[in-house]
Amino acid sequence: MVNKDDGNFGNEKSFHSFAPSNFVMEVRDRIIEKANELYMQYGIRSVSMDDIANGLGMSKKTLYQHFADKDALVEAVVDLHIVQMKQDCGNCKSNAKDAIHEIFNTMELLMEEFSNMNPMVLYDLEKFHFKAYQKFREHKDSYLQSIVRNNLEWGIKDELYRADLNIDIISKYRMESMMLPFNVAVFPPGKYNVAETTNMILELFIYGVATLKGHRMIQKYKEQRQKN
Repeated sequence: MVNKDDGNFGNEKSFHSFAPSNFVMEVRDRIIEKANELYMQYGIRSVSMDDIANGLGMSKKTLYQHFADKDALVEAVVDLHIVQMKQDCGNCKSNAKDAIHEIFNTMELLMEEFSNMNPMVLYDLEKFHFKAYQKFREHKDSYLQSIVRNNLEWGIKDELYRADLNIDIISKYRMESMMLPFNVAVFPPGKYNVAETTNMILELFIYGVATLKGHRMIQKYKEQRQKN
């Protein structure tokens, strides 16, 4: 029930009709960014709508004028990550000299993004916000898998990857191994670092698909990385 003393600002449609659209989007974007920051640091379940409102210095009422509930906010954060992942994948590919270089670009990106990431994020997403988790899974199983397939085809064409690879099987294997560092039963938080575990699994993957020519290229990029 809307309190009469709240006037039109107790109603979401009225709020949006009075506020300029760019202001509404600016506030909405600030909420999503703060939620993302807190979720990545503490996990999703442990961060309440009150925590997000307090972090922004705004009332919880304003928060609910933009997002009906926590599920809606979590879904918006997932949408943000999907957009960022597509941009990041595009940059890794466009800045790569070859397929192995693309993998090393990806390693650098993941080390940076996962270094301070709470490993409980995906667990919380799957267990408590299934609709948003399904959106992430669909993105992983379609877009991200296509990125892996394209990389494998590129590497095979340049004879950096083995010609006998079954691209369908290997790309699906890569997708599932990508999720492994976030399995808290296998890699308990506090004992394992998500970024380091991800990097090691990805390195094992690239060695497994590479030819002898590819192995030499891997060593070259590893040495360059160590110098930098």
